[in-house]
Amino acid sequence: MTSPEERLAELGLAVPEVAKPVAAYVPAVVSGDLVFTSGQLPMRSGELMVTGKVGGEVSAEEATLCAQQCALNAIAAVKSVIGDLGRVAQVVKVVAFIASTPDFTGQPQIANGASELLGTVFGNAGVHARSAVGVPVLPLDAPVEVEIVVRVAQ
Repeated sequence: MTSPEERLAELGLAVPEVAKPVAAYVPAVVSGDLVFTSGQLPMRSGELMVTGKVGGEVSAEEATLCAQQCALNAIAAVKSVIGDLGRVAQVVKVVAFIASTPDFTGQPQIANGASELLGTVFGNAGVHARSAVGVPVLPLDAPVEVEIVVRVAQ
């Protein structure tokens, strides 16, 4: 059986460094057997991949890739507090916020960028409940923000 990191490598991806918080919070917190991540922005190498609103300056394709990067950053936040991603027993919940124009209604498809990555990386343990919420603006003018809750094996 392959590890989550090996499955990421098969996709040409790796767990990045934990994104530095942009305000007064920590990337993830453990409570019992659950890990709650803070909202993760589409940061890559310390910079936002793109800025703007989906349906405006940001295409749906770009936003889907941003959601994937957010999920990758959430995975990094989880790993930072549990050490071994093999301990992830279940991705319980994913919340995706999509900064979009008032007429854009494709938020669920954008959130699939995060959901599909989590499913690939964690297999059956990556199947989760989810919300995809359209919002007028996100921190730093990011187009997408994703937070996750995972259950870990003790």
